[in-house]
Amino acid sequence: MSPINILHIVGARPNFMKIAPVMRAIEARSELVVTQMLVHTGQHYDATMSDVFFRDLRLPKPDLDLGVGSGSQAEQTGQIMVALERVIEERRPDLMVAAGDVNSTLAAALVAAKAGVPVAHVESGLRSNDWTMPEEVNRVVTDRLATLLLTPSPDANANLAREGADPARVHFVGNVMIDSLHAGLAAAKASHVHEMLGIAPNGYALITLHRPANVDDPRVLAPIIEVLLEVASDLPLVFPVHPRTRKRLDEMHLANRVQPQKNLRLVDPFGYLDFLALIASARLVLTDSGGIQEETTALGIPCLTLRENTERPITAEVGTNVLVGRDPARILPEVKRVLSGRGKAGRVPEKWDGRAAERVAEVIEQWWKRGGPRA
Repeated sequence: MSPINILHIVGARPNFMKIAPVMRAIEARSELVVTQMLVHTGQHYDATMSDVFFRDLRLPKPDLDLGVGSGSQAEQTGQIMVALERVIEERRPDLMVAAGDVNSTLAAALVAAKAGVPVAHVESGLRSNDWTMPEEVNRVVTDRLATLLLTPSPDANANLAREGADPARVHFVGNVMIDSLHAGLAAAKASHVHEMLGIAPNGYALITLHRPANVDDPRVLAPIIEVLLEVASDLPLVFPVHPRTRKRLDEMHLANRVQPQKNLRLVDPFGYLDFLALIASARLVLTDSGGIQEETTALGIPCLTLRENTERPITAEVGTNVLVGRDPARILPEVKRVLSGRGKAGRVPEKWDGRAAERVAEVIEQWWKRGGPRA
């Protein structure tokens, strides 16, 4: 079998968690003669949001860092495309691997398709059916362009079938994020983050907010903060604040509303292992993150999602996740239900077993054996 040159694209934290186990699994395939190159677009460029994740996930230092940084949706996507086009011209990969639904994923798929480079999309087929979310555009377009559609759950397969995807392109491999969770859990349990914060395991709730729909409009964000303040009267809350959210809290003068309440702690973002330790020992998680919906389901931790929809419905159908939207009248009763011991129980979905990346590597190897893009 001829050697294969694979280009992996990462740009934001969720990408790191998905690509790390895939790179290790591909390297472990004895029949593949492979060169793997890791390209960091720089979409997340803060050291706390990026560098520490490479260390915690045992990802190799990127071969290239494009340093794109922030900007509007169009600016960021366009800058990544221009930079990646040069990389493809120089490196001439046989396959590009992109994960998830961030701007880096979309840019990679567009540039690769125009250059005739096949794309493997890790976490393919997820749909929220909410076209106000930039991520929905990213994931739908990426799936339309990708050669290998690597899905995490049966609903993703159903979405692709409904959209007319060739079944030969679709491969149900499971959730690679849970591979990273399994790989890091022992180290996370040794974290000292609880002592550092002065909180007891199972004695706090964890909060994350970063989606524009939740943090950009004061008419939305202010009521959410009031809900959190009310919850904090019953239970300490830890709130690692995304840089975008921190900026909005300051602009809207909401940080001043929070600071007098000692039970609601605004803290800087954590690395992967410390944050995983916080999730694993939380009494409750409130979030608008897709990935955290998955991690809480895998760990059996009650999760209330502050959104009206989710691209990961399996976490609500069989997992521990409950969609509560942004209305305090819906959020507070669910919080009280969890705290009284009547929260939703769930189970771990099929193929969320820590071996999804092995199945990804198997799909890539078999595709290459059949002749890859020329099969």
